[in-house]
Amino acid sequence: MTPSLETRRLLLRPLELEDAEQAPPLFPHWEIVRYLNNRVPWPYPAGGVHAYYREVALPAIEQGEEWHWTLRPKDFPGRMIGCITLMKREDSNRGPWLGLPWHGQGLMTEACEAVTDYWFDRLKFPVLRVPKAIANAASRRISEKTGMRIVALTERDYVSGRHPTELWEITAAEWWDRRQAALPNRHRKK
Repeated sequence: MTPSLETRRLLLRPLELEDAEQAPPLFPHWEIVRYLNNRVPWPYPAGGVHAYYREVALPAIEQGEEWHWTLRPKDFPGRMIGCITLMKREDSNRGPWLGLPWHGQGLMTEACEAVTDYWFDRLKFPVLRVPKAIANAASRRISEKTGMRIVALTERDYVSGRHPTELWEITAAEWWDRRQAALPNRHRKK
């Protein structure tokens, strides 16, 4: 079962089928989908979110292959503003999206840190890998801010076509060292 998570400004709630009602006005925008995996249909079909949740996301959660959260501001917990997913895939373990009005505020970095903690601390995976189109500067900045590093260069197919891609990675040991270094001296492990 996927637990609720929390950051300084966000509530991350486990995905439910009812969340499909709030996603359609937020998700199907070119600025959001252009660097997503080319399995995302474009133009995005009416009813596509509901079908994806029902036929793909929720079954993957039940099978223990994926963990999905909706992102909600703490000051307005009834409002979904995006989603973030962790996935048991060889070279693609995290996938977020955020509605356009909330871009550029550091919210996705907070969400990525929370789910990365979950990936390493609760799920006990040894490494987290995330592919990113080199042209996706905002997503690359999140990886830089969260201590990831580039381990491979390749090309991948996205909604907007084939793009040069970087594979970003962080190991559990690197993540824990980074988290430990961020603590005040009195809280660090000796």
